[in-house]
Order: sequence, then structure tokens, then C-alpha cells
Amino acid sequence: MHITLRDGRRLGYAEFGDPGGRPVLYFHGYPGSRLEAAFAGPDALVRGVRLIAVDRPGVGLSDYQPRRELLHWPGDVSDLADALSLEKFSVVGISGGGPYAAACAWTIPERLDGAAIVCGLGPIHGPGEAEGVTWFHRVLFGFAHRGAPLLRVSLGALGMFLRRRPDIIFRYLPRYLPEPDRMALKDESFRRALSESLGEAFSQGGRGLAREAWIYARPWGFSLRQISMEVDLWHGEEDSEVPVAMGRFVAAAIPRCRARFLPGEGHLSIIQRHLGDLLDKGTLKR
Repeated sequence: MHITLRDGRRLGYAEFGDPGGRPVLYFHGYPGSRLEAAFAGPDALVRGVRLIAVDRPGVGLSDYQPRRELLHWPGDVSDLADALSLEKFSVVGISGGGPYAAACAWTIPERLDGAAIVCGLGPIHGPGEAEGVTWFHRVLFGFAHRGAPLLRVSLGALGMFLRRRPDIIFRYLPRYLPEPDRMALKDESFRRALSESLGEAFSQGGRGLAREAWIYARPWGFSLRQISMEVDLWHGEEDSEVPVAMGRFVAAAIPRCRARFLPGEGHLSIIQRHLGDLLDKGTLKR
């Protein structure tokens, strides 16, 4: 499904769970797409949640947006909510979707019943912000900042392969993951959702994903300390992708953050095992 935004772009989305339930907008990870949220459909249905997963520009069904920046996202979200007749709604950002949830919490708090960040990427530019950033992210963001055209070509080439065989990465990925994440990938529905999401992420090539990496590599345009509303933050203490030090920094920076750091959980396992629990919690309910 998609809507047409005010500037004429298409914004793609998919719905899971209870069609008449509490609306929660799901912001996927990186690289990912709206299909990532499919695994959470049964949990959303049981909890009376209408889970609306949105493709970011240049991914899946959403048109590419030239010169896109992080703070353009809340406007797209508001347009989608208006098109779906949602006066208020909640947002949850997963991993690379975390900055987008934070941007909504800062920009449109009056529209939100709640906001949550799960294993979310934090800013990397100010003092203390880069603590815990993995070597992979340092290389990716540095490359995005200095060599965006080459990154776009590289991601496009990778995408040509992953569109055909997105599942193959999950044959080799587990050997590099902590035990909680290896166990999470044994869940067939979860693994299938990640695989299909990954293939869809590259459906338009590498241009949108390169722009996304460029956005992560730059200042966000606001400070986490300026967020006035309550934000839930959940982070696994064994996260090897977005280390817990980054989650602790984000939690300390947001004035009204309700943080939970879960021992024995990694980057994938906290999503697979606890997203349903989060949908039950206070700020994501009216």
C-alpha cells in the first residue's frame, strides 16, 4: 500500500495486527523495509495494536527523496497519519529506525501517544556520542560522508545479489553473532521477515540506502536533550551491533527517558522476544 505525499512522492507502508486497534507506526532498521514488521503481526493482534510499518524514502514502495535529511521524516509521518485519519498515534524505532522515532518525539510530540526506541542507533558527532560505535559503523558512516557516490554504486551491486537471495546472509551471519541473536534467528517467522525485509530494502537499488547512511553520518539537526515527551528505550546488554554504551548515552541524554537495559539480550533477540512486551507498556497506550 502507499499514499501520495503533498510533494507528489509515494510513501509505502504495510499493516499488521488488529485493523481496529491502537495505531503504532513502526520504523524499520537499516537496511530494512516495511516487511520487517511482519513477525510482530501476531503479537500486535493479541494486544489490540494496529502496527503500521513505513518504508523510508528510496526503500521498498517509497519514492526516493533527493537531499533528504532526518528532520524531513516527521512531515512524511504526519502526512501518512492524516491520510489514515489518525489524530494521534505512537511510534517505535528499531535499530536504524531509532533516530527517526527521536525526530518525531522532538518535532511532533502533540501527535504522539508514545514513542519508543529499541536497540536504537544514537548520534555520533558530539562529545561522548560516538562511544560504543562499532568499527563497521565507523567505516560505513565515514564512507557515506566522504564517498557517497561510490557507496551508492557499492550498495546497488550488493542489492542486485540480495534481491535474488536475501536468505543467504542468514546462513553465515549467525557465526558472528552473540548467542541470544543466534537463538533468535532459529525462529522461522522472524528469520523470514528479516530476509524478505532485506530483499525489499534493495528493491530500488542502493541510492536510498546510501542517502540513509549519509543521514546517520551527519548531525541530526536537534539535540536529544530538547525532547520534551516521555520516551521508552529498550536495549540488550549483549548487543554487538549497536553496543549498550550507545543506548546508555541516548537514555541519559533524553530528559524523560524510561530506559530498560535487558541482560542476556542482543540486537536481534530483544526485537524478537520483547517487541510484544513493549506494545503492552504505558506510553504506547492511550
